[in-house]
Amino acid sequence: MNGALDAALRVARGDFVLDAALAVPAGRVVALMGRNGAGKSTAVGAIGGLVPLDSGRVVLDGAVLEDVETGRWTAPEHRAVGVVQQQAALFPHLDVRDNVAFGLRTGGLGRRAARERADALLADAGLGEFRDRRPAQLSGGQAARVALVRTLAREPALVLLDEPLAAIDAELRPGLRDAVRAQLAAFHGSALLVTHDVRDAEALADQVVVLDAGRVVQRGPLAALRAAPADPVVAALVSS
Repeated sequence: MNGALDAALRVARGDFVLDAALAVPAGRVVALMGRNGAGKSTAVGAIGGLVPLDSGRVVLDGAVLEDVETGRWTAPEHRAVGVVQQQAALFPHLDVRDNVAFGLRTGGLGRRAARERADALLADAGLGEFRDRRPAQLSGGQAARVALVRTLAREPALVLLDEPLAAIDAELRPGLRDAVRAQLAAFHGSALLVTHDVRDAEALADQVVVLDAGRVVQRGPLAALRAAPADPVVAALVSS
């Protein structure tokens, strides 16, 4: 699987309507930017199968995961989509190794094989020294990186990163961006990164999509959006 996403999303919630077409090319990272309330998290939830579509479809690697017109719907756990949220949501009673191994075991690996694989993945991500620690013993940045390792361990076709660095202290984010970029570079799928911080998009994404009031207002390389922003909202979001 290479993670190519093609989604047409329409979700109505009271006065708010998300009506957006989103695409992530195979093997690429796309940043979804927008102001608070623009619909970014709703879009992520719809792609992941957690927010019902009122109309539209979600296609991943050519397979239709959801199509309102035909009634097709694939449960979240069967979508080959991983999710990393702002809060790392690690299991507090498990050490780092077993947090990563948990997903592998639900995928069918035995306990010993899952723990060995978890050790290897943590070492590859530069986190091997933390494998015996509980989540409470990790910094926010370390927990965020472990959460990403745990998600990528299942080898999803697409990973949805919903503001993964927003809770990290600003002075720690540059180094964490470097670490996350390395993890994503070793990943064979694609990623949709939700962020309001243009520095995240600059460090991690190949393309940017700007969402405002539930609609896509501009998309393209960050440099192109900076050179010719479609409106003041885009200009404010992509300014460095």
